[in-house]
Amino acid sequence: MRYALLLSYDGTHFCGWQVQKNARTVQGELEGAAEKLFGCKTKVAGSGRTDAGVHALGQVCHLDAQTPVPPERLREAFNALLPPDVRVLKSAAAPEGFDCTRGAKKKTYVYTAYSAPCELPLFDRYAVRLKEKPDLGKMRSAAKLIEGEHDFKAFCAAGSSAKTSVRTVYSVSVSEREEGGAAFYGLAVCGNGFLYNMVRILAGEIFEIGCGRRRETEILRAFETGRRETLAKTMPAKGLKLLSVDYGVPLFCGTEE
Repeated sequence: MRYALLLSYDGTHFCGWQVQKNARTVQGELEGAAEKLFGCKTKVAGSGRTDAGVHALGQVCHLDAQTPVPPERLREAFNALLPPDVRVLKSAAAPEGFDCTRGAKKKTYVYTAYSAPCELPLFDRYAVRLKEKPDLGKMRSAAKLIEGEHDFKAFCAAGSSAKTSVRTVYSVSVSEREEGGAAFYGLAVCGNGFLYNMVRILAGEIFEIGCGRRRETEILRAFETGRRETLAKTMPAKGLKLLSVDYGVPLFCGTEE
């Protein structure tokens, strides 16, 4: 039987999602817990690979197993075996033919930065400090240029194995809030898929535009040329989290909250 799990994890001490030799990964922790729970090696597939240091609030994965444990109770069973920086939020029997990797329709990532005179220890683990306070209007204007179907080749770091760099970004929104004497900025990006480091690269460009160091026309030039060097630096991994994955159908409807 196939099961779906909704995950949250703090990526700080993980070398990303995918299993690697001699490295701590989210997939590795889950498969280790599954082996203890089911008594055999069990492959756990994720909706996508998050990089080292990237967090997740709504990662989705699936696994195949035979167990008397009710689907909605797999959450507690896994959490009893997992380390505290990764948790199963919900578990359910997966729909027939469900594949968490191939079936994803939309993914939403959020990049968080803040403006403050110095680093704030209570927030710095999950957000990146900006030396200047960016202009919200400029960032929102630049964000609109990202929306739509484009060739995002310039927004991809070296090492990508993607067959095509064309992606559709459904929405890019920029929010602002005040907390702890700092201004926080959330850049939410929803699309049908993302290239290697794509969200971190476009976040770097939009924040640089907001701080007045770059112009919107450089985004258009990047689309035209496909050259990575035309864009700003890649933002650090710690500010990024996978917020949600949409499959077009409810996966965890009726499961315990």
